[in-house]
Amino acid sequence: MELWFTESHTPNVKFSIRVDRQFYSSQSEFQRIDVFESPEFGRILVLDGYLMMTEKDEFIYHEMITHVPMAVHPNVKSVLVIGAGDGGVIRELTRYPEIEHIDMVEIDEEVVEVSKKYLPQTACAFDDPRLHIFYEDGLKYIRSAHDKYDLIIVDSTDPFGPGEGLFTREFYGNCYKALHEDGILINQHESPFYEEDAMACQRAHKRIVESFPLSRVYQVHIPTYPSGHWLFGFSSKKYHPLKDLDEARWNARGLKCRYYTTTLHRGSFYVPAYVEELLEDVE
Repeated sequence: MELWFTESHTPNVKFSIRVDRQFYSSQSEFQRIDVFESPEFGRILVLDGYLMMTEKDEFIYHEMITHVPMAVHPNVKSVLVIGAGDGGVIRELTRYPEIEHIDMVEIDEEVVEVSKKYLPQTACAFDDPRLHIFYEDGLKYIRSAHDKYDLIIVDSTDPFGPGEGLFTREFYGNCYKALHEDGILINQHESPFYEEDAMACQRAHKRIVESFPLSRVYQVHIPTYPSGHWLFGFSSKKYHPLKDLDEARWNARGLKCRYYTTTLHRGSFYVPAYVEELLEDVE
């Protein structure tokens, strides 16, 4: 008998991956957590029935949410990460020796513990001495942070359930206050392809534009995410993602990536016409 994990992308579209076994299944205080093993994508983390990451393609998401701002901001010392319980963003950030302090706010401690046990490829840097983990609501945490961070990365789940508050006008306004005068905010911005996802993407962009003087969107291609076409938001008080990109400085680091390059960095901000049209009403 074959076993399959299936996720509904729309009422008319489903995405399925054959799985060999289920390593873990539990209902935490906040959500259902499942870990599967698949022959094609390796281990898979699923929250409330939605695929969060696979071992085979997680590097795309984590490299692009992390290295894009790090190649732009010239002096990142203090970082706040909201979400990111699988550890992939932390893994990428700890590759930068100049970062002195990383605060991570994750609402569900069980996600971190499960990732440590079953997803060691991503959850491999939680013991870095620069990392400080707070198990609480990111929306509440950010309210008390003022002029504290050079970079905020919001690696949230989708805009419902535990992640719903991380897509509000209040949240983005508080992120603005929590950043230094030249700070950058990066958020996962949903997919622009299917109608319901596109509306969520449009709403998030509208709320960010209201809070930040400079907001741009960039794209990545992630095989296991709905439609394979995914967006991130780049918002800043000062730096432009292309005009202030320092390719020579970043390339001199010698960081080896599997997806990110400074050439791709530039290209990722040139989005298709239908994405421009989706966002132009809120510019």
